[in-house]
Amino acid sequence: MNKVQTAQQAVARIQSGMTIGIGGWGPRRKPMALIRELLRSDVKDLTVVAYGGADVGMLCAAGKVKKLVFAFVSLDFIPLEPYFREARQNGAIQVSEIDEGMMLLGLRAAAWGVPFIPTRIGLGTDLVKVNSDLKIVGSPYDDKEWVAMPALNLDVALIHADRADARGVCQIKGPDIYMDEWFARAAKHTIVSCDELVDTEHFHQGDEARYVFWERSMTGTVVPIAGGAHPSSCNPLYGYDSAHFNEYCAAAKDGGFGAYFDKYIAGKTEAEYQAAVGGLDKIRSLPLPVY
Repeated sequence: MNKVQTAQQAVARIQSGMTIGIGGWGPRRKPMALIRELLRSDVKDLTVVAYGGADVGMLCAAGKVKKLVFAFVSLDFIPLEPYFREARQNGAIQVSEIDEGMMLLGLRAAAWGVPFIPTRIGLGTDLVKVNSDLKIVGSPYDDKEWVAMPALNLDVALIHADRADARGVCQIKGPDIYMDEWFARAAKHTIVSCDELVDTEHFHQGDEARYVFWERSMTGTVVPIAGGAHPSSCNPLYGYDSAHFNEYCAAAKDGGFGAYFDKYIAGKTEAEYQAAVGGLDKIRSLPLPVY
């Protein structure tokens, strides 16, 4: 089965009002080319589930987010993502702020087809007080109470991987896959952009198959886009573009997101975007961050 599509074809599946999950972590291995394609669309009123970075900030700034389910939104070296911060402070979006462990359980519940997973995470904290999505349930076996973390059922998941084949086998060789495999399993349809489209034989060599973390049946669409994580990193292929992130954040004070959007995204193809940021060779030369 050939699951390869263009970014435009893949993103056309996303409709207003859907719940989408975005893989990656802050400024690390985000499916930014897919996010840019989504920004060019007329989709709105999205519920977004993510460990957010510029993906969340851009979608908030473009008015496409109705509700955000998140554990944090950060660019790491820039602690607060400016456009998310503005949307949060202005009350422009609904939010469900949860613990990182809760997000893992919510994705697992969706993947396993159960309505919730009980957990001790959150007991005794204000998370339960301020988050109406969370409920306290009693145990049928003893007198203890648990937080019921609801399933984070996703209509679509967007993920960026190092390599994939046309059948949907995806490979991530970075030091951390974050929770991308659970985003893939929690979604009705998973769209994976990748830096390189390879033959299936690639995964039969050496220990290459060890870096495949979810079943190919969980991948609905493969979108080959070299450099498609920029300006976030895709370790070990390239690091994040700190200079570009600084420009992106500075725009929040110097005219807002519209100026950035017009310069880099509006009316442009992904090839034109990459040319505007210095080209693919420059992206691939970005040094890997050390954490």
